[in-house]
Amino acid sequence: MTLPQEMRAILTDGSGAPEVMRLGTSPLPELRPGAVLIRVQAAGINRPDISQREGKYPPPPGASPILGLEVAGTVAALGEDTEGWSVGDRVCALANGGGYAEYCAVPATQCLPWPDGYDAIQAAALPETYFTVWANLFQMGRLFAGESVLIHGGTGGIGVTAIQLAAEFGAVVFTTVGSLDKARACERLGAHAAINYHDVDFADEITRLTAHRGVDVILDMVGAPYFARNIASLKRGGRLLMIAFMQGSTVADVDLLPIMVKRLTVTGSTMRPRTAAEKGAVARGLLERVWPVLNQGRCAPVIETSFPLDQVVAAHRLMETRGHIGKIMLKVAD
Repeated sequence: MTLPQEMRAILTDGSGAPEVMRLGTSPLPELRPGAVLIRVQAAGINRPDISQREGKYPPPPGASPILGLEVAGTVAALGEDTEGWSVGDRVCALANGGGYAEYCAVPATQCLPWPDGYDAIQAAALPETYFTVWANLFQMGRLFAGESVLIHGGTGGIGVTAIQLAAEFGAVVFTTVGSLDKARACERLGAHAAINYHDVDFADEITRLTAHRGVDVILDMVGAPYFARNIASLKRGGRLLMIAFMQGSTVADVDLLPIMVKRLTVTGSTMRPRTAAEKGAVARGLLERVWPVLNQGRCAPVIETSFPLDQVVAAHRLMETRGHIGKIMLKVAD
């Protein structure tokens, strides 16, 4: 395959509102040893993309400055010493950056095959949320069948994935949402109950729903305003997993004594700074445990809509409304 010298890509003129993004051209990314070059057909839009565009989440050293953390397409070239893939293979991948472009270079360990029957849009909707949920909820959070979990933000990409996988593997799932329509959507996905935070205090409702026992695990991306109520909502030995701070990371005047008394675990992580080896370990867990479920047609990503690459500004505007359910995608090529 003869590769072009340049590619279409979404470039940013500084930091700020969605309008700083524009369609332009860029050289193809450098293909390093152990990496694959993917001809991108589809890419996903995620909250970290918004933060990076606003100047709040710079890419790690060595990562592409182009936005985009998940892609699907075909392998166009292999770096030196790259094993496990061949040119022409259909892959989806957790990228370190560079997804909003026609070509994206990704460590081979961060690639997975398209599940059976998936198209590019569906495959590209998998990596960011499925890697994040598997690493946090199951590997770090040790969620087991028969336990209970509270998932905040049930209709976002992370929430939809977490609800489905937690229910698939036998947990009792509670979630928080902002409307009746979103509550019903979460219940269809497998939530035992969806709590509308506009109507009730979620901590009070968890107390009621669990007969004062609390839940085993909480997956939180809200941050500071929820911290004390999260602690109150956990049962003895519970685990609080923080993966984002959408409403702030600084907590003041919080009583930490319940953490000791209830022997709680409070932890957090981000996916992007992890090494290729660490992400590869997550990928292997997904391939072993989750991909068989996807191949059987269960726990599929929920996709709100997709936009052509040159309509990325509209796609980011929709993401910022928080009115969507599931994933917002970019169609890059056929």
